[in-house]
Amino acid sequence: MKALVTGANGFLGSYIVKQLLDEKHEVRMLTRMRSEGSQAMNLERFHGDIRDLDMIERAFDGVDVVFHAAAISGIWGSWKMFHSVNTVGTRNVVECCLRHGVRKLVYTSSPSVTFTGEHQINENENAPYAKNWLCNYPRSKAMAEQHVLDSNDPAELMTCALRPHLIWGPGDRHLIPRLIKRARLRQLRRVGDGTNLVDTTYVENAAHAHLLAAKAMTADSPVCGSAYFISQGDAVNCWGFINEILALAGLPKIKRKISFYWAWRLGAALEAYHEMMNKDEEPRMTRFLAAQLAKSHYFDISRARNDFGYRPIVSHEEGMRRLQASLTAEAA
Repeated sequence: MKALVTGANGFLGSYIVKQLLDEKHEVRMLTRMRSEGSQAMNLERFHGDIRDLDMIERAFDGVDVVFHAAAISGIWGSWKMFHSVNTVGTRNVVECCLRHGVRKLVYTSSPSVTFTGEHQINENENAPYAKNWLCNYPRSKAMAEQHVLDSNDPAELMTCALRPHLIWGPGDRHLIPRLIKRARLRQLRRVGDGTNLVDTTYVENAAHAHLLAAKAMTADSPVCGSAYFISQGDAVNCWGFINEILALAGLPKIKRKISFYWAWRLGAALEAYHEMMNKDEEPRMTRFLAAQLAKSHYFDISRARNDFGYRPIVSHEEGMRRLQASLTAEAA
């Protein structure tokens, strides 16, 4: 394949690039800022903002497959910001694929496109998109995913969407550093009764799923036009997982707690305050975050297993070992 990876400097994007290079594919990186680093053979670099169609179009010329991982994530922020990057940016990516005859597009979506704030127990891809959104990120991703899937045409552009849940591993610049920082500041509280189960995805497994999906896309494949949940395949206790990560950083388990009821009410109050004061910084609690931390959300990944042979290549235990090595190296 000659592959283009958008968001190639990001957490997941960088692992997709590495796996493509390991398999000797030609790789083109599209990043918002000029990137430096490895000068590996079969690697080209382009820079551009996906919100600007004319700026990024040249990167799509002569490409066989696009892995669209560029996005802005978060539990707080304006609709204009999320919509412009995640929704309009994705529409631009689809348009560039069509203009340049790209045959395959694998879009990195999110399980949160179906999240309503209630428990998700072994949910599959038949679940509808949410209607009452708790924040702007999942709404913008749902609109983008729907456009990608609606654009599927085996004769022109084959598309699919992957929904990896709670990606973690070495190189994460968001989830794990945030947990560790808040733990050190004694700002973490267990939300809810502590029994909720969640799916997670080690980052190499998430990248592996993207490559498998791209290879499986043919004109008669069920992958075309479909969305897929991706995870380790075994749900874990949310707070056990968080405490396991904190232990790797030499931090104690979370002992303080707050009920879901009060976390939800606190989140609503903080959201109202931040909106009233026009604050850009993220509230310490929101309704979306309260629900994510207190509710179970894990998924049936049998469709990904059956349609393109997805299996985790790195176990939870091995992933934790690699994460610990990474944290130890950073602290040295």
